[in-house]
Amino acid sequence: MQLLIYIIVYPFLWITSILPMKLLYGFSSLLYYPMYYIIGYRKKVVFDNLQIVFPEKTSEERKGIAKKFYRHLCDMLVESIKSLTISEKEIVRRFTFTNIEEIKKIEKENKSIILMCAHYASWEWIFIMQKYLNHKGYAVYKRLANKHFDRLVKRIRAKYDTHLITTKETFKILTKLKAENELTINGFLSDQSPKLTKAHHWKEFMGVKVPVHTGAELLAKRLDMAVAFFLVKKVKRGHYETTFTTITLHPNEYKDYELTDIFTKALEEHIFEAPEFYLWTHKRWKHRNNIPEQFQ
Repeated sequence: MQLLIYIIVYPFLWITSILPMKLLYGFSSLLYYPMYYIIGYRKKVVFDNLQIVFPEKTSEERKGIAKKFYRHLCDMLVESIKSLTISEKEIVRRFTFTNIEEIKKIEKENKSIILMCAHYASWEWIFIMQKYLNHKGYAVYKRLANKHFDRLVKRIRAKYDTHLITTKETFKILTKLKAENELTINGFLSDQSPKLTKAHHWKEFMGVKVPVHTGAELLAKRLDMAVAFFLVKKVKRGHYETTFTTITLHPNEYKDYELTDIFTKALEEHIFEAPEFYLWTHKRWKHRNNIPEQFQ
């Protein structure tokens, strides 16, 4: 069944991906109306999240953020499809870096890198940074249920020398690469909500106390990797600007969870500036009422 679905869907995706960006964004504009008004994809989750983090705003203000978010979500969908066939030249033009030299400085220190990132603005084309770097690129991801689409996603990333590894594989693979003296840059989506059973740190995020994902910091300390993060700004439709920040070359000089807190605070400020570009469809605050006594 998985193969049948892939055989049916893939040709449609490929044909769509070769269309000009202007036409794809026109399709995105049309898609917004059924996505928001008819299908209402995760609409309750979006409005619940906005109510939780922006209680001071009026319902109309929250609705305005939601509508802008759904327009952006439709853009991300067509950009994701475009990734099948987009040229390197086109990505370079649309996804720029303000200070790629920040990462090159770390490379010169012969340190592998933990790169913390978030579900904000765009993360689909970040893999183009490998064009400018020497470190081998890895990104931690959740394996897709359909193994054929999973292979497709890996193949797309591999075009630009970025390799996807699952959460379960991460420690084993990165430990092996360190033992082989392979220098790597490793992307972690660090704004995800961990399972309650694996929540070791609780922190206020957007004014609400929630469990925070600490895997990136933990690996950085165990494997003595430099820690940096990037934040993405949507300059205009289809154009993004990425800025890197180095937190430290020596993670073990920091107290437990301090590195995670630095990233979380920076992300929070970024979201407040333009909330419509955060991925509000995720239940990021679902555990807010389940704070264990030791974290209260």
